[in-house]
Amino acid sequence: MTAPAEVLDCRGQRCPLPVIAAARRLPELPVGTVIRVLADDPAAAVDIPAWCRMRGHEFVGTVTGPDGPAYDIRRQH
Repeated sequence: MTAPAEVLDCRGQRCPLPVIAAARRLPELPVGTVIRVLADDPAAAVDIPAWCRMRGHEFVGTVTGPDGPAYDIRRQH
């Protein structure tokens, strides 16, 4: 798995705020960049992969670490 270039800390935010944060940040980064979204709202586990499918970005996977659940997204276009 590619290490993320950036981490967005969205813990404590209810969905869709983590998705909105990713949607705002991703276009500012080069194609191929991986970002990690820290999100403790259980809905993020469904919303972030669904958003990736709808927008054509790669959902790399879920990572569980000391900061809680995190979701890696690779910019595709």
